[in-house]
Amino acid sequence: MDVVYTAPGYLFRRMQQIAVSIFVEECRDHDLTPVQFAALVAIHTHPGIDATRLSAVIAFDRSTLGNVIERLEAKLYVERRPAREDKRVKLLYLTRPGAVLLRDIMPSVDRAQARMLQPLKPADRKTLMALLAQLVDLNNEASRVPLRAEDALEHFRKSG
Repeated sequence: MDVVYTAPGYLFRRMQQIAVSIFVEECRDHDLTPVQFAALVAIHTHPGIDATRLSAVIAFDRSTLGNVIERLEAKLYVERRPAREDKRVKLLYLTRPGAVLLRDIMPSVDRAQARMLQPLKPADRKTLMALLAQLVDLNNEASRVPLRAEDALEHFRKSG
């Protein structure tokens, strides 16, 4: 099994499982997934963003993101409003309960992030984060959903 256990893909997948478990554990009182959290942060940062741009900003599959938005809407954390220029386009806004949740969850998110790296020495944490950021950036185009934040936000700024 060493051929599996020592492969980068396997190790990334295992760390993703561990990261999600830690996030869910630390944030259990808030009943929010990591993707829901990322969506809330992006909507808070870019009020009036549409789902297509949101997908590009958080690098998450557009068709699956619809379910995430529906769950956030059902929890009353976000609302969709029709765009003035095209009523078919729905724009996303954080509600007051969504903003309160985002404020209240941050200490839990910070604890989760710290726990993920805690077993490493401080210098190794910094090295790991730098290498991960480099790998993600250099392999962006290999993703099924490449990060397109700048392109999406440029269009958002022009239309907003």
